[in-house]
Amino acid sequence: MATPGNARPAPEEIKELLQNDPTSGSKTTASSTPKDGRGLDFLYDIPLQISVEVGRSKILLRDLLKMSEGYVIELDKLAGEPLDLYVNSRLIARGEAVMVGDKFGIRLTDVVSTSDRIENLG
Repeated sequence: MATPGNARPAPEEIKELLQNDPTSGSKTTASSTPKDGRGLDFLYDIPLQISVEVGRSKILLRDLLKMSEGYVIELDKLAGEPLDLYVNSRLIARGEAVMVGDKFGIRLTDVVSTSDRIENLG
């Protein structure tokens, strides 16, 4: 269990909550809660920051100061490689860029498994 001063639940508690989550395919109902009276409903309204990473690069400060319009930065990924989707700085999935009307979107092609995401909460 999480300590009283720690806002983050212990990984075991998260696993238990996910096992009782109605969206996970188990036979519990939306009003069902684990034996301690807590369900996942309290998490649904928490805002999350989502970012998509095309690639990364390290540059020198002198190169940064020389940048102007038209400057090209070489990234560590090749064209056509999947984009990385992060939620609160944690890798959640990979996908490909798509156009949705006049905006860009990402079509998920590989989602990190729930157990891997829980292990990486630390």
